[in-house]
Amino acid sequence: MAGAVCHNRYLNPTAQIIVLDAGGQYCHLIARKVRDLGVYAEVRASETAAVELAGAHGIIISGGPSSVYDSGSPTVDPAIFAVGAPVLGICYGQQLMAHILGGEVRKGVKGEYGLATLELEDTADPMFGGLGGKQQIWMNHRDAVGALPEGFRVTGRTDSCAVAAIAAPGRGLYGLQFHPEVVHTTRGQEFLANFVFRVCQCRKDWDPRHRVPAIEQEIRDTARNRSVFFFVSGGVDSSVAFALCARALGAGRVRGVYVDTGLMREGETDFVGRMANLTVEHAEDQFLGALAGVTDPEQKRHIIGEEFVRVQERIVESRHLMDEQWILGQGTIYPDTIESGGTAKAAVIKTHHNRVAGIQKLIAAGRIVEPLKSFYKDEVREVGRELGLPSELLDRHPFPGPGLAIRCLCSEFDAPVRATADGWVIPVNSVGVLGDARSYAPVLAIEALDHVRATELTNRLSGMNRVVAAVESKAPLAAMQIRACSLTPERIAKLRQADALVRRLSHEANYDRCVWQFPVILIPLGTAEAPESVVLRPVDSVDGMTAQSVPMDDALLRAMCGELLKLEGICGVFYDLTHKPPGTIEWE
Repeated sequence: MAGAVCHNRYLNPTAQIIVLDAGGQYCHLIARKVRDLGVYAEVRASETAAVELAGAHGIIISGGPSSVYDSGSPTVDPAIFAVGAPVLGICYGQQLMAHILGGEVRKGVKGEYGLATLELEDTADPMFGGLGGKQQIWMNHRDAVGALPEGFRVTGRTDSCAVAAIAAPGRGLYGLQFHPEVVHTTRGQEFLANFVFRVCQCRKDWDPRHRVPAIEQEIRDTARNRSVFFFVSGGVDSSVAFALCARALGAGRVRGVYVDTGLMREGETDFVGRMANLTVEHAEDQFLGALAGVTDPEQKRHIIGEEFVRVQERIVESRHLMDEQWILGQGTIYPDTIESGGTAKAAVIKTHHNRVAGIQKLIAAGRIVEPLKSFYKDEVREVGRELGLPSELLDRHPFPGPGLAIRCLCSEFDAPVRATADGWVIPVNSVGVLGDARSYAPVLAIEALDHVRATELTNRLSGMNRVVAAVESKAPLAAMQIRACSLTPERIAKLRQADALVRRLSHEANYDRCVWQFPVILIPLGTAEAPESVVLRPVDSVDGMTAQSVPMDDALLRAMCGELLKLEGICGVFYDLTHKPPGTIEWE
């Protein structure tokens, strides 16, 4: 096969690039980006022995949530730095390389998250050739290299990070504190291409296109003689996975059910009914009953996932489907797995409903088929286009499996907002991802719609991972407070109404085409007369692993505020200015 391009994942060539998994949220994304360059790459455990990496043209050490000084933190076999294959360390990987080879890593207090400007030396080194000058990069780290190992030199820096890129060209060793694999590092793919082709001298042996036949074969191998029972949400992922299974096994062996959980957007059930031949299972009382009184975000996700398993069991029993002849199909994609702590060293950011205990038992029993589990959202859309699915479906904004439940925040206690020199601290916790680890922290509200200031604040302040702008309200922030409340049908209905209003205005202004996703969040912040507030969260992304908060035309924003404040019980409208990282796209 020398010189040939492989078109089938079942005819994989030997991996030329090995990515060592140090637990980073973007580890799998690194391998995917290398494969996008036409070079086959695989992910291995970070501690893989150097002798097992023989034959690799290059090694990449991923980022991760740990500190090199933590007990039990991921490490690598030191011999990899002497086997002759070039090594690139990314984020934690750069720190680990420096630490093992005799340099110093300084523990950070606050860290650096989101967009930064890299100043790279103009050098003839093959790793950095043609990339000199200032450019946008994406940071997500707390610790940083303080002193270099012998033989290394600094090749890049930012205002906040004196050692943003390092090199020991004679030994083929390189490090980047930033993430070249994410889309918001504007020249990231060029960094990876330089390493793969100019440093490692790889040849093209992989074609990322023509994936559908290989996925279908994987479905047939997993299903064997069994049929598939599929929950279809109407979103891109589950719809594409359902279509793949029907095409691979035949429509007679795949049954699809849409479960109305009572947590869906306005008009969702009607839309799904038009798009696919599905049975609708009404389970509103079951889900809302199980969630009654719940405030904890992780508990919400676990309950919803387990209720889905119960619905499956009930349907299987009521329709006399023999268990051993049926398996469950899911539209799980890779971010669901990695954010749920799906690799050995990865931190749990949020447990997705398709990774709760009941689902894990089915996976262990070999009774789950997930055709898209190794793919990202943009890749899923490409597969859907290969299948000929309509753009009306494929171009929809992502919507979380747990539905509006994780956009309706709760609180166990009444608590006032608190004034600080930087803004107002809103004591409602939202989830963030700092240095590849989960954080739950209060939200900081400022008065200006200033994304630059928001980024500066999230990098400077500890104990906070999200900044919002107070746009309009019926009362000053000083008069508002968080009230104790749980998830109720009435609050879900209020959020559904606000979400429908925002989606309508966004669509009428064509703004929905300018963003990748636009969550609308309900938080229990307000006054006795109007106890809730709405947070607008428009973001741009490609794969959901990183995202940028997107500005909005002032006229559209004011129109949204005016309509939202007319809703009964809504006190204020806020605008989320936070990138991912440090704040996740969803608030829970």
